[in-house]
Amino acid sequence: MKKLIYILSFVFISLLILSGCASKKETAKYTIISTSFPGYDFARAITKDSKDFDVKMLLKPGSEMHSYEPTPQDIINISNADIFIYVGGDSDNWIEDVLKDINTDKTKIIKLMDLVDVVEEEHVEGMEEEKEEEEEVEYDEHVWTSPINAITIINKLKEEIIKVDNDNKSLYEDNSNNYINELSNIDNEIRSLVKNAKRKEIIFGDRFPIRYFVEEYGLSYYAAFPGCSEQTEPSAKTITFLINKVKKDNIPVIFHIELSNGNIAKTIADETGAKVLEFKTAHNISQDDFDAGITYVDIMKSNIEVLKEAIN
Repeated sequence: MKKLIYILSFVFISLLILSGCASKKETAKYTIISTSFPGYDFARAITKDSKDFDVKMLLKPGSEMHSYEPTPQDIINISNADIFIYVGGDSDNWIEDVLKDINTDKTKIIKLMDLVDVVEEEHVEGMEEEKEEEEEVEYDEHVWTSPINAITIINKLKEEIIKVDNDNKSLYEDNSNNYINELSNIDNEIRSLVKNAKRKEIIFGDRFPIRYFVEEYGLSYYAAFPGCSEQTEPSAKTITFLINKVKKDNIPVIFHIELSNGNIAKTIADETGAKVLEFKTAHNISQDDFDAGITYVDIMKSNIEVLKEAIN
Protein backbone atom coordinates (compact mmCIF):
# COMPACT_ATOMS: atom_id res chain seq x y z
CA MET A 1 0.00 0.00 0.00
CA LYS A 2 2.82 2.38 0.98
CA LYS A 3 4.57 1.59 -2.29
CA LEU A 4 1.42 2.48 -4.22
CA ILE A 5 1.12 5.77 -2.31
CA TYR A 6 4.75 6.63 -3.11
CA ILE A 7 4.20 5.85 -6.78
CA LEU A 8 1.00 7.93 -6.93
CA SER A 9 2.71 10.79 -5.10
CA PHE A 10 5.61 10.70 -7.54
CA VAL A 11 3.23 10.71 -10.50
CA PHE A 12 1.23 13.60 -9.00
CA ILE A 13 4.32 15.71 -8.36
CA SER A 14 5.65 14.97 -11.83
CA LEU A 15 2.35 16.04 -13.37
CA LEU A 16 2.46 19.27 -11.36
CA ILE A 17 5.97 20.00 -12.57
CA LEU A 18 5.09 19.22 -16.17
CA SER A 19 1.91 21.25 -15.88
CA GLY A 20 3.85 24.18 -14.46
CA CYS A 21 6.41 23.99 -17.23
CA ALA A 22 3.75 23.72 -19.90
CA SER A 23 1.85 26.61 -18.40
CA LYS A 24 4.95 28.77 -18.26
CA LYS A 25 5.80 27.92 -21.83
CA GLU A 26 2.24 28.60 -22.96
CA THR A 27 2.04 32.01 -21.29
CA ALA A 28 5.47 33.32 -22.28
CA LYS A 29 6.44 32.53 -25.83
CA TYR A 30 8.65 35.60 -25.95
CA THR A 31 10.78 37.53 -23.48
CA ILE A 32 11.62 41.23 -23.33
CA ILE A 33 14.41 42.32 -21.00
CA SER A 34 15.12 45.97 -20.20
CA THR A 35 18.09 47.15 -18.20
CA SER A 36 16.08 49.86 -16.45
CA PHE A 37 12.57 51.01 -15.58
CA PRO A 38 11.62 53.19 -18.59
CA GLY A 39 12.10 50.45 -21.18
CA TYR A 40 10.47 47.93 -18.85
CA ASP A 41 7.42 50.10 -18.26
CA PHE A 42 6.93 51.00 -21.93
CA ALA A 43 7.24 47.36 -23.04
CA ARG A 44 4.91 46.26 -20.24
CA ALA A 45 2.30 48.82 -21.34
CA ILE A 46 2.51 47.75 -25.01
CA THR A 47 2.15 44.03 -24.19
CA LYS A 48 -0.53 44.46 -21.52
CA ASP A 49 -3.00 41.52 -21.44
CA SER A 50 -0.82 39.51 -23.81
CA LYS A 51 -0.07 35.94 -22.69
CA ASP A 52 2.77 35.69 -25.16
CA PHE A 53 5.25 38.18 -23.65
CA ASP A 54 7.16 38.11 -20.41
CA VAL A 55 8.70 41.52 -19.62
CA LYS A 56 11.57 41.72 -17.13
CA MET A 57 13.80 44.42 -15.67
CA LEU A 58 17.47 43.72 -14.90
CA LEU A 59 17.98 46.58 -12.48
CA LYS A 60 16.67 45.72 -9.03
CA PRO A 61 14.03 48.16 -7.74
CA GLY A 62 15.59 50.70 -5.41
CA SER A 63 19.10 50.33 -6.82
CA GLU A 64 21.23 52.87 -8.67
CA MET A 65 21.40 52.49 -12.45
CA HIS A 66 24.84 54.10 -12.79
CA SER A 67 26.57 51.55 -10.55
CA TYR A 68 24.80 48.43 -11.85
CA GLU A 69 26.92 45.38 -12.61
CA PRO A 70 25.42 42.36 -14.40
CA THR A 71 25.55 38.86 -12.98
CA PRO A 72 26.41 35.84 -15.16
CA GLN A 73 22.72 34.91 -15.04
CA ASP A 74 21.79 38.38 -16.31
CA ILE A 75 24.02 37.86 -19.33
CA ILE A 76 22.47 34.44 -20.00
CA ASN A 77 18.98 35.96 -19.76
CA ILE A 78 19.91 38.72 -22.21
CA SER A 79 21.24 36.12 -24.66
CA ASN A 80 17.98 34.18 -24.45
CA ALA A 81 15.69 37.19 -24.78
CA ASP A 82 13.74 37.97 -27.94
CA ILE A 83 14.08 41.73 -27.35
CA PHE A 84 16.72 43.44 -25.24
CA ILE A 85 16.27 47.13 -24.38
CA TYR A 86 18.98 49.34 -22.95
CA VAL A 87 19.49 53.07 -22.62
CA GLY A 88 23.03 53.71 -23.87
CA GLY A 89 25.44 56.26 -22.46
CA ASP A 90 27.63 56.12 -19.36
CA SER A 91 25.33 53.97 -17.24
CA ASP A 92 25.29 51.17 -19.81
CA ASN A 93 28.98 50.96 -20.70
CA TRP A 94 29.13 47.34 -19.60
CA ILE A 95 26.66 46.35 -22.30
CA GLU A 96 29.01 46.96 -25.21
CA ASP A 97 31.13 43.93 -24.31
CA VAL A 98 28.08 41.75 -23.71
CA LEU A 99 26.56 42.64 -27.08
CA LYS A 100 29.59 41.25 -28.92
CA ASP A 101 28.46 37.74 -27.99
CA ILE A 102 24.73 38.19 -28.59
CA ASN A 103 23.15 36.48 -31.59
CA THR A 104 21.33 39.43 -33.15
CA ASP A 105 19.46 37.05 -35.49
CA LYS A 106 17.65 35.77 -32.39
CA THR A 107 17.69 38.79 -30.07
CA LYS A 108 16.59 42.23 -31.23
CA ILE A 109 18.79 44.88 -29.59
CA ILE A 110 17.11 48.26 -28.95
CA LYS A 111 19.05 51.29 -27.69
CA LEU A 112 16.72 54.02 -26.43
CA MET A 113 19.18 56.77 -27.32
CA ASP A 114 18.93 55.70 -30.96
CA LEU A 115 15.16 56.21 -31.03
CA VAL A 116 15.05 59.99 -30.43
CA ASP A 117 17.13 63.10 -31.08
CA VAL A 118 19.75 63.43 -28.34
CA VAL A 119 21.45 66.51 -26.89
CA GLU A 120 24.94 66.97 -25.54
CA GLU A 121 25.46 67.07 -21.79
CA GLU A 122 25.92 70.61 -20.51
CA HIS A 123 27.24 72.45 -17.48
CA VAL A 124 25.16 75.43 -16.43
CA GLU A 125 26.37 78.27 -14.25
CA GLY A 126 27.20 77.23 -10.70
CA MET A 127 27.25 73.50 -11.45
CA GLU A 128 30.05 71.44 -9.99
CA GLU A 129 32.73 70.91 -12.64
CA GLU A 130 33.50 67.32 -13.60
CA LYS A 131 37.01 65.95 -13.31
CA GLU A 132 39.03 66.63 -16.43
CA GLU A 133 39.01 63.71 -18.83
CA GLU A 134 39.68 63.21 -22.51
CA GLU A 135 37.77 65.72 -24.55
CA GLU A 136 34.91 63.75 -25.96
CA VAL A 137 31.36 64.70 -26.79
CA GLU A 138 28.95 63.10 -24.33
CA TYR A 139 25.23 62.97 -24.94
CA ASP A 140 22.59 63.10 -22.25
CA GLU A 141 21.22 59.59 -21.92
CA HIS A 142 18.03 60.38 -19.97
CA VAL A 143 15.93 60.55 -23.12
CA TRP A 144 12.74 59.16 -21.54
CA THR A 145 12.29 62.11 -19.15
CA SER A 146 10.37 64.04 -21.82
CA PRO A 147 6.84 62.63 -22.27
CA ILE A 148 7.11 63.54 -25.96
CA ASN A 149 10.22 61.39 -26.27
CA ALA A 150 8.38 58.66 -24.38
CA ILE A 151 5.64 58.71 -27.03
CA THR A 152 8.22 58.36 -29.80
CA ILE A 153 9.94 55.50 -27.97
CA ILE A 154 6.67 53.64 -27.40
CA ASN A 155 5.73 53.87 -31.06
CA LYS A 156 9.08 52.44 -32.12
CA LEU A 157 9.07 49.71 -29.48
CA LYS A 158 5.58 48.74 -30.60
CA GLU A 159 6.84 48.22 -34.16
CA GLU A 160 9.59 45.87 -32.95
CA ILE A 161 7.20 43.94 -30.71
CA ILE A 162 4.78 43.45 -33.60
CA LYS A 163 7.65 42.06 -35.71
CA VAL A 164 8.13 39.38 -33.06
CA ASP A 165 4.41 38.64 -32.60
CA ASN A 166 2.34 39.88 -35.53
CA ASP A 167 -0.59 37.63 -34.52
CA ASN A 168 -1.45 40.06 -31.72
CA LYS A 169 -0.75 43.23 -33.69
CA SER A 170 -4.12 44.84 -32.93
CA LEU A 171 -3.67 44.33 -29.17
CA TYR A 172 -0.25 45.97 -29.18
CA GLU A 173 -1.51 48.86 -31.29
CA ASP A 174 -4.50 49.43 -29.00
CA ASN A 175 -2.34 49.26 -25.88
CA SER A 176 0.16 51.69 -27.36
CA ASN A 177 -2.53 54.13 -28.40
CA ASN A 178 -4.13 54.01 -24.95
CA TYR A 179 -0.82 54.69 -23.21
CA ILE A 180 0.09 57.43 -25.67
CA ASN A 181 -3.28 59.10 -25.02
CA GLU A 182 -2.43 59.17 -21.32
CA LEU A 183 0.97 60.68 -22.11
CA SER A 184 -0.61 63.26 -24.40
CA ASN A 185 -2.87 64.34 -21.55
CA ILE A 186 0.19 64.60 -19.29
CA ASP A 187 1.97 66.68 -21.94
CA ASN A 188 -0.99 69.05 -22.30
CA GLU A 189 -1.26 69.50 -18.53
CA ILE A 190 2.45 70.32 -18.18
CA ARG A 191 2.33 72.82 -21.07
CA SER A 192 -0.67 74.57 -19.53
CA LEU A 193 1.01 74.62 -16.12
CA VAL A 194 4.24 76.15 -17.44
CA LYS A 195 2.42 78.64 -19.68
CA ASN A 196 0.51 80.09 -16.72
CA ALA A 197 3.31 79.80 -14.15
CA LYS A 198 4.79 82.70 -12.16
CA ARG A 199 8.32 81.55 -12.88
CA LYS A 200 10.07 79.31 -15.39
CA GLU A 201 13.08 78.39 -13.24
CA ILE A 202 13.72 75.30 -11.11
CA ILE A 203 16.64 74.36 -8.87
CA PHE A 204 17.96 70.89 -8.06
CA GLY A 205 20.16 70.28 -5.06
CA ASP A 206 21.20 67.05 -6.72
CA ARG A 207 22.14 65.57 -10.08
CA PHE A 208 20.08 66.88 -12.98
CA PRO A 209 18.84 64.07 -15.27
CA ILE A 210 15.77 65.87 -16.68
CA ARG A 211 17.32 68.06 -19.36
CA TYR A 212 14.96 66.68 -22.03
CA PHE A 213 12.02 67.53 -19.79
CA VAL A 214 12.96 71.17 -19.19
CA GLU A 215 13.89 71.77 -22.82
CA GLU A 216 10.57 70.35 -23.98
CA TYR A 217 8.61 72.71 -21.73
CA GLY A 218 10.75 75.84 -21.81
CA LEU A 219 12.06 75.76 -18.24
CA SER A 220 15.48 76.95 -17.10
CA TYR A 221 17.42 75.24 -14.33
CA TYR A 222 20.35 75.27 -11.94
CA ALA A 223 21.73 72.18 -10.26
CA ALA A 224 24.61 70.81 -8.22
CA PHE A 225 25.73 68.20 -10.77
CA PRO A 226 25.00 67.10 -14.35
CA GLY A 227 22.79 64.06 -14.87
CA CYS A 228 25.38 61.29 -14.91
CA SER A 229 27.84 62.78 -12.44
CA GLU A 230 29.55 60.30 -10.12
CA GLN A 231 30.22 63.07 -7.59
CA THR A 232 28.09 63.27 -4.47
CA GLU A 233 29.78 66.04 -2.48
CA PRO A 234 29.55 69.53 -4.01
CA SER A 235 32.08 72.24 -3.26
CA ALA A 236 31.31 75.16 -0.97
CA LYS A 237 31.32 77.31 -4.10
CA THR A 238 28.49 75.29 -5.68
CA ILE A 239 26.41 75.27 -2.50
CA THR A 240 26.90 79.02 -2.03
CA PHE A 241 25.90 79.71 -5.64
CA LEU A 242 22.67 77.71 -5.30
CA ILE A 243 21.80 79.30 -1.96
CA ASN A 244 22.29 82.78 -3.40
CA LYS A 245 20.28 81.85 -6.49
CA VAL A 246 17.35 80.64 -4.39
CA LYS A 247 17.37 83.84 -2.32
CA LYS A 248 17.81 86.19 -5.27
CA ASP A 249 15.09 84.59 -7.43
CA ASN A 250 12.70 83.78 -4.56
CA ILE A 251 12.64 80.09 -5.42
CA PRO A 252 10.11 78.29 -3.17
CA VAL A 253 11.17 74.68 -3.81
CA ILE A 254 14.48 72.79 -3.96
CA PHE A 255 14.28 69.46 -5.74
CA HIS A 256 16.15 66.24 -5.18
CA ILE A 257 15.70 63.07 -7.23
CA GLU A 258 14.34 59.71 -6.10
CA LEU A 259 16.68 57.23 -4.39
CA SER A 260 18.89 60.17 -3.33
CA ASN A 261 19.52 61.09 0.30
CA GLY A 262 18.50 64.68 -0.46
CA ASN A 263 21.22 66.10 1.80
CA ILE A 264 22.31 68.86 -0.59
CA ALA A 265 18.73 70.04 -1.09
CA LYS A 266 18.23 70.05 2.70
CA THR A 267 21.37 72.14 3.22
CA ILE A 268 20.16 74.73 0.72
CA ALA A 269 16.67 74.69 2.24
CA ASP A 270 18.06 75.25 5.75
CA GLU A 271 19.77 78.42 4.56
CA THR A 272 16.90 79.76 2.48
CA GLY A 273 13.64 78.53 3.97
CA ALA A 274 12.70 76.83 0.70
CA LYS A 275 10.75 73.58 0.71
CA VAL A 276 12.42 70.28 -0.27
CA LEU A 277 10.46 68.10 -2.71
CA GLU A 278 11.24 65.03 -4.77
CA PHE A 279 11.14 65.15 -8.57
CA LYS A 280 11.06 61.63 -9.98
CA THR A 281 13.29 60.93 -12.98
CA ALA A 282 11.88 57.40 -13.57
CA HIS A 283 15.33 55.84 -13.97
CA ASN A 284 14.25 53.41 -11.25
CA ILE A 285 11.59 53.07 -8.56
CA SER A 286 11.42 51.68 -5.03
CA GLN A 287 10.55 48.07 -4.34
CA ASP A 288 7.19 49.11 -2.86
CA ASP A 289 6.32 51.14 -5.97
CA PHE A 290 7.46 48.30 -8.21
CA ASP A 291 5.26 45.82 -6.34
CA ALA A 292 2.34 48.26 -6.59
CA GLY A 293 2.70 48.43 -10.39
CA ILE A 294 3.58 52.13 -10.53
CA THR A 295 3.92 53.35 -14.13
CA TYR A 296 5.73 56.14 -15.95
CA VAL A 297 2.38 57.93 -16.23
CA ASP A 298 1.94 57.73 -12.45
CA ILE A 299 5.42 59.18 -12.00
CA MET A 300 4.70 62.09 -14.32
CA LYS A 301 1.43 62.84 -12.54
CA SER A 302 3.40 63.02 -9.29
CA ASN A 303 5.91 65.37 -10.95
CA ILE A 304 3.12 67.69 -12.08
CA GLU A 305 2.00 68.12 -8.48
CA VAL A 306 5.46 69.06 -7.17
CA LEU A 307 6.12 71.25 -10.22
CA LYS A 308 3.00 73.26 -9.37
CA GLU A 309 4.56 74.20 -6.03
CA ALA A 310 7.91 75.03 -7.61
CA ILE A 311 6.81 77.42 -10.36
CA ASN A 312 3.66 79.00 -8.91
